[in-house]
Amino acid sequence: VPSESRIYSVRLDWLGDLVVNHRKKLIWGSAAVVLGLGAVIPQNEFQNNFSTWFGEKTVIKRDSDFINENLSATNSFELSVPSSGPDGISDPEYLRTLDDFTTWLRLQPDVVHVNSMADVFKRLNKTLHGDDPEYYSIPDTRELAAQYLLLYEMLLPPGLDINNQIDVSKSATRVTVLVDDVGNVEQQSLWEKAHGWLTQNAPSYMETRATGISVLLGSMMEATMRSTAVGLPVAMVLISCSLMIAFRSFKFGLLSLVPNLVPITVAFGVWGIMVGRFNFGVACVAGMSIGIVVDDTVHFMSKYLRARRENGLEPEQAIRHAFSTVGPAMVTTTVVLLLGFLVLASSAFKFNAHMGSLTALIVIFALLADLLLLPAILIQFDGKNWPGRSSREGSI
Repeated sequence: VPSESRIYSVRLDWLGDLVVNHRKKLIWGSAAVVLGLGAVIPQNEFQNNFSTWFGEKTVIKRDSDFINENLSATNSFELSVPSSGPDGISDPEYLRTLDDFTTWLRLQPDVVHVNSMADVFKRLNKTLHGDDPEYYSIPDTRELAAQYLLLYEMLLPPGLDINNQIDVSKSATRVTVLVDDVGNVEQQSLWEKAHGWLTQNAPSYMETRATGISVLLGSMMEATMRSTAVGLPVAMVLISCSLMIAFRSFKFGLLSLVPNLVPITVAFGVWGIMVGRFNFGVACVAGMSIGIVVDDTVHFMSKYLRARRENGLEPEQAIRHAFSTVGPAMVTTTVVLLLGFLVLASSAFKFNAHMGSLTALIVIFALLADLLLLPAILIQFDGKNWPGRSSREGSI
């Protein structure tokens, strides 16, 4: 009775024969798929919208949707607009510029509401002139504006102050902008426009930049993507150098890059077609998945090189040997990893769900690359005659 491992090995023999007999077709077909899907990767947008973080059935998702549809908005950013110095917010020039800036913000697309101290001064001026609509404007003098501000502070209920709108030295005011349910790309565009408006239309001392949770998350997203763009190539180079040393071969260390890069490229291309959005969870996948996909590459190539160096087998025979020895283990570990990440993909928290889904895709494509593309490349680029049989041959 054949052993269980032998039964699984027989099931993969046909795949080894397929790769050996159709290696050129597999190489060119894989190249076409990788290039085609790689061209789709730029279609992915870096979107980080709070309302899309959670599933439709979660309480926070329902509540945020209700707020966006019936009240105001859950997305916002803040600006601390400085004046010329202490007590400078009573300067009519500052207040007029702040009022113009507030009016400009309200005219921008996706802006739901703007809270500004300029409106407080205008309402006070109107109220203290018998609610005459003509006086709904900024006070004419610094002294009058200062008196309005003092009166406003004195009339607040006990325990309340205006330190959430004005700093202690009265040298800066807070502008709060509520934004519609849009992603960080649209919000970032609005932040940059606001900074540009202040640069072009306001005194230099009023120049400031936006802050707030949405700005922080947008900055974190950019930093994550920049780190990934730098860290991924560095990691691939280090892994390749390590494999060159482990395999004692520059050529095989270099070839090991192919089955490690292909799954990530193909998976992100498929993600661009299926979803088309990146968030924090997706941005972290590339660096995290390298350590997963390289395992199968190491296992397959080590068995192949052992068959070539120690057993003196031809490339085609060494490929079949690798399929029969390590192929079942590669399939088993991939299935286990796939099931684990699919559990993560079922999370109601979209960061986790997207990370699990994309990693599962990479795991699948990594197995296909290691079982189809890598053997075809090894046969194509490995010489027919191995130079000797000793373990030292084929070194760097």
